[in-house]
Amino acid sequence: MLECVPKGPVEHTIGKINPAKTCQPIGAMYAALGIHGCLPHSHGSQGCCAYHRMHLTRHFRDQVLASSSSFTEGASVFGGAANLKTSIKNIFAIYNPEIIAVHTTCLSETIGDDLPTIIKQSEIPEGKRVIHTNTPSYSGSHITGFSNMVKSMVSYLAEATEPVKKDQVNILPGFVNPGDMREIRRIVDEMGIQMIMLPDTTGVLDAPQTNKYALFPEGGTTVDEIVDTGNSRLTLALGSWASDAAGAMLVEKCNVPCIPLRTPIGLKATDDFIMTLKEKCEVDVPKSLTVERGQVVDTLIDTHFHYQGKKVAIFGDPDIVIPLTEFILTMGMIPKYVLTGTPGSRFETEVGKMFEEYQVEGSIAKADGDLFELHKWIKEEPVDLLMGTTYGKYIARAEDIPLVRVGFPILDRAVHPLMPITGYRGCLRLIEMVSNTLLDRRDRDAGDEDYEMVL
Repeated sequence: MLECVPKGPVEHTIGKINPAKTCQPIGAMYAALGIHGCLPHSHGSQGCCAYHRMHLTRHFRDQVLASSSSFTEGASVFGGAANLKTSIKNIFAIYNPEIIAVHTTCLSETIGDDLPTIIKQSEIPEGKRVIHTNTPSYSGSHITGFSNMVKSMVSYLAEATEPVKKDQVNILPGFVNPGDMREIRRIVDEMGIQMIMLPDTTGVLDAPQTNKYALFPEGGTTVDEIVDTGNSRLTLALGSWASDAAGAMLVEKCNVPCIPLRTPIGLKATDDFIMTLKEKCEVDVPKSLTVERGQVVDTLIDTHFHYQGKKVAIFGDPDIVIPLTEFILTMGMIPKYVLTGTPGSRFETEVGKMFEEYQVEGSIAKADGDLFELHKWIKEEPVDLLMGTTYGKYIARAEDIPLVRVGFPILDRAVHPLMPITGYRGCLRLIEMVSNTLLDRRDRDAGDEDYEMVL
């Protein structure tokens, strides 16, 4: 918080005060939950695993199961090989998952445990699988961890077993909510295209309430489907930070061509996604999707005066923030500050090109930034709206700015994981959230003489 900090440049010698990200293992754990019958395993202390599970549970409002190597002082000094071997043996004996997805933590990474060798030396029942990825928390972000785990899924499991590629497409959705994955799948199904989504957390973290408890829900990409991704004719990697590495691995390992695209958030990114499917799969766009797109355009025309010319600050994960910024520009708003906590200079390059295309001057794009820095900028030159995760509420309150919650994590509101912001339906939801939030603010600030029934 900056209430007591004077205006003007603020010098500080430490790296980050309030990072706009969380750590790699959270992303790896979320990706692993997208495999059917998988138990994520945290190779480190119980405390790390408990934090990662808690953070995911608070966002998704659903159970997040994971196991831990339970490091103690001995493992911290002599290494965690014995802990991991015992964990793998016990997990299969007690919980009987189809597959265990191991990710590391700061502690095991600092020790330097050789996971491939440890896994080879472990007791793995016939027909079961163990995969791993390295996710040091002191580098990258949760998006990096997600990317590393999905890449490992391909590296360990995908195989080109057929002489001719099948008439199916791999969709790598990136770090998005189950509601977004459902919407992406619905669009592909509407176009009549066979697909494999990897990973797929639908039916896992948005499972319905029933009278029967299931340790492993029905959802998720099966191991057989992951193996079969090597036989697909094409991969669409949605979101370069989260999906490009796995897409490149499918090219290298199985010779499956990969097309990188932005996460289909907003009108243009959704158009690009649908038109790529149309051209590469040689199918027609169904009338239902054309109608949905027309509704978005009509709504933009109907509501533009609610938000036209408003200044916005946007922060969050790069694969969400980039297409969201593009859509905000499409709506006629001005993205004044655009920030992500995930490292990568190309973030600033991509957003900067948008500023040039739409002739936006004086705006700032920053990768590997933090919310302390964003707060400083807003103090110097205020904005009309803030868009980002729950952590933005402190800036919103301090500076009296309305907040539209979008991205991960959203800890103080419900239902977000079930409601898509992708596709044309997601466009309508974003327009609704932005427009209504600004109208609520207008009502709140209006004097009695300006308090209107129709806005």
